[in-house]
Amino acid sequence: MIRTNLRTRLSPLLVLASVTAALAAGSALAEGKPATYEGKATRIGHGTAHTVVRTDASGKAASVGVVFTPGMLEGLPKATKGADPDFPYSLPMPTKGPRTVFDHVVVNWESTGHPPPHVYDVPHFDFHFYLVSRAKVHKVAFKDENESASPAQQPPAELMPAGYVLPPGTAVPRMGVHAINPASPEFHGQPFTATFIYGYYDKRQTFIEPMASLAFLKSKPSFSAALPRPASYTKPGAYPSAYSVRYDAAHNVYEVALDELK
Repeated sequence: MIRTNLRTRLSPLLVLASVTAALAAGSALAEGKPATYEGKATRIGHGTAHTVVRTDASGKAASVGVVFTPGMLEGLPKATKGADPDFPYSLPMPTKGPRTVFDHVVVNWESTGHPPPHVYDVPHFDFHFYLVSRAKVHKVAFKDENESASPAQQPPAELMPAGYVLPPGTAVPRMGVHAINPASPEFHGQPFTATFIYGYYDKRQTFIEPMASLAFLKSKPSFSAALPRPASYTKPGAYPSAYSVRYDAAHNVYEVALDELK
């Protein structure tokens, strides 16, 4: 009788312990798997594009990117004579998953390229990953494009990666000033394929920007490169140490990604 009563009393506790262990195991498995979170898709050309945040096994953001279908490279708009050849498409960040330093992304289709001549004057895409809100981006204004060389726009040295410069001619309204790397291949007689820009406004970091030519994307590349990083950032958080431009044949999509966030 004593054994029966003891077993009866212990049974609910054993069941509860088993359930708790199972839930803990399931939770550990969920936390131990990388995940992908997607933003709402935007129509571009004959395709679509959306943002993604990919996590590591611990649930931290490991990369942030833009995924797009091959159709995005077809049926793109062309500017009429005298009109702005830049066509912007705004992409929201995912509503679920870990938060990142990025507020939103704007994909700019540069239908005839942009200055400097013989460098970026070919059809290409600029992928602006903004650190600030759309409202703040819309307030960015300059007297002229050469204002990027003004002392008023030059950020502190610790906010600029080694080797990057802010030359005249890169101040763009509703974007910011663009810091370039003069050591990039396209400044040394090689065709522009992909490159990386750091952006600022009023001496603060406001965006980071991979660029890729239309021709390079149509070649279905598998490209990645390490990134020089500034000593510090205006907005605290995790930033990329590399970036990539890849075509995924298995899923028939492209991805331009900011990788190795830390």
